[in-house]
Amino acid sequence: MPAPQGWSGRFWGRSGCDFDASGKGSCATGDCGSGEVECRGAGASPPATLAEFTLDGAGGKDFYDVSLVDGYNLPMLVQAAAPDCPDTGCLVDLNERCPDELRADDGRACRSACEAFGSPEYCCHGDYGNPNTCHPSQYSQLFKSACPKSYSYAYDDATSTFTCNHTDYTITFCPKSTPSSNKSKHSSRRPSHEQLEDSVWLASLKKSDGGAVAVASWSASIVIQSALAIAVVITLVPLEQTLFSLL
Repeated sequence: MPAPQGWSGRFWGRSGCDFDASGKGSCATGDCGSGEVECRGAGASPPATLAEFTLDGAGGKDFYDVSLVDGYNLPMLVQAAAPDCPDTGCLVDLNERCPDELRADDGRACRSACEAFGSPEYCCHGDYGNPNTCHPSQYSQLFKSACPKSYSYAYDDATSTFTCNHTDYTITFCPKSTPSSNKSKHSSRRPSHEQLEDSVWLASLKKSDGGAVAVASWSASIVIQSALAIAVVITLVPLEQTLFSLL
């Protein structure tokens, strides 16, 4: 998907969707409230896992992250094409370990503590509206331990925001838990997918009958070429002119 220079925005996946032949309907998680397949500029209703981008930002760099600040609905992986730029994402199925008080949509999503309780200390509002007073909660730490490179609360910048010099990006929704056996430009470079997952959580989440590795039932990828992306597998590409196209 091509994107204009200086673009900033978010990508997310929706699940539990039901649309009729005319494209009217809604989704159980990540719904944007438009009542149709096209969101038409509307954002995701939390909880939703978000891929966030600012292209050609400060110093001409791209800034990108995967955020769980608005909660979680499905696994996501963001990969930069440049070999020296790190992958980020959350490959763990947090819905399986979501505390009852955060569980949403019949277990299809996991809310943030801010959405669940609305208190300033969880939302980093009011007296807690700065990094000196708003600290990780037991709930954000739960997210962080499972997905150490993802944003877990509002001031989690130091370990969760990544930069790269004007490159292309691939967003994969519901990626497999282990790297593909097929050779690709990402297969030989670090970080490996396991570095995006917490080993303690994976010990219980990856085991299935016969000790095989359990993986998501489907995988989708998106490539973003140096400026924009949307949902289920996208490509962002830098353009001379402003151009948006959806795959």
